[in-house]
Amino acid sequence: MAVLICGGAGYVGSHNVRAFKEHGEDVIVVDSLETGHRASVPEDVKFYQEDIRNGEALDKIFAENQVEAVVHFCAYSLVGESMELPLKYFDNNVGGMISLLEAMHRHNVKRIIFSSTAATYGEPKRVPILETDPTEPTNPYGESKRIMEKMMKWVSSQHDIRYVSLRYFNVAGAWRDGTIGEDHKVETHLIPLILQVPLGKREHITIYGDDYPTNDGTCIRDYIHVEDLARAHLLALNYLRDGGESNIFNLGSGDGYSVMEMITAAREVTGHPIPAVIGTRRAGDPAKLVADSTKAGKILRWKPEITKMQDIIASAWKWHKSHPKGYED
Repeated sequence: MAVLICGGAGYVGSHNVRAFKEHGEDVIVVDSLETGHRASVPEDVKFYQEDIRNGEALDKIFAENQVEAVVHFCAYSLVGESMELPLKYFDNNVGGMISLLEAMHRHNVKRIIFSSTAATYGEPKRVPILETDPTEPTNPYGESKRIMEKMMKWVSSQHDIRYVSLRYFNVAGAWRDGTIGEDHKVETHLIPLILQVPLGKREHITIYGDDYPTNDGTCIRDYIHVEDLARAHLLALNYLRDGGESNIFNLGSGDGYSVMEMITAAREVTGHPIPAVIGTRRAGDPAKLVADSTKAGKILRWKPEITKMQDIIASAWKWHKSHPKGYED
C-alpha cells in the first residue's frame, strides 16, 4: 500500500517525501510544479505532474496505485497575495480539497493528513495558542485553510474518511545533508531573507517594526525545523492506522524567537555582519505567536528535536550556500 503525497515537490512536501521513504513507506507524488521543483523529488519516486483539481487525473492515480492514505500539501500560501487575489486562493485551495476528497471517496481511501496553518487562528486571544482557541483568520489564505478543515470534518462524518489536521507555526531549516531546502519564486520567509544578505542577494535585512511589546521590540515567532515537521506527519499516519479518530494538532517548538534574535543567530552561523534596517510595521503582524503543542506530545508522542535556533539556521545555510540559485544549481 502506498502513501500519496500531494504537493510533494514543494518545500515541506519534499522533506516529507524524504522522511517517509527513509521510514520504509511506499511514496507516490502528485504536483503541478507551479511552485514546486521536480529536482526536489528523488528519481525513484513515482511522480505525476498534475493539478489535483483535475478529478480525471486523480482517478488515474488512484486506479494505478493501491493508495492507503493521502498527505495533502497542495495550497497557495502567500498571505499578501491572498489579500490581493482572494478568489485565486479559494479556487486552488478549497477547490483542490473538494476534488481530492471526492476522489478519495470514489476510490475508498479513508485516511488524510492535512497541512494546515497557525493562520487559522488569526489574531491570538492568548499565547501560547491552544487548538481549542477561536479560529478567526485575518486573511483569505488562513480562511481557505479553515474552510478545508471544516470540509474534512463534514466529509468524515458522512464517508468515514478520518483526518489529522496539523496546524504549523513557522517552518524553517533544510534536510540534514543540504541536498534539498527552501526555494520559493517569491520569498517571504524570514530565514531565507536573512540569508540572502551573506549570499550577496541583498544589502540588508529589513525589520518591520521595533516598537512591539516584546523584550527587544521586534515580533516573536515560534519556529519548527522541517525535519521535525515531517516526523509529525509520520506519527499522524501511524495514529490513523492505529484507529485514531479525526483530530487537529498544533505543531511548534513552544518557544518564541524575536526577529532580532534570529538575525543575531544568523550572524553567528554565517560569520557575516548582516546589516539590519528598521522599517515600518506591517499591517496585521501580531507581536507574538507561539504554539502550545502539548496535545501533539500526549497523543502523537511528538516532540521537536532540533530546537536550537543556530542549528535550524545552520541547516538552512548549508542548503542556501551550496545552492545559491536554489534548484537551478
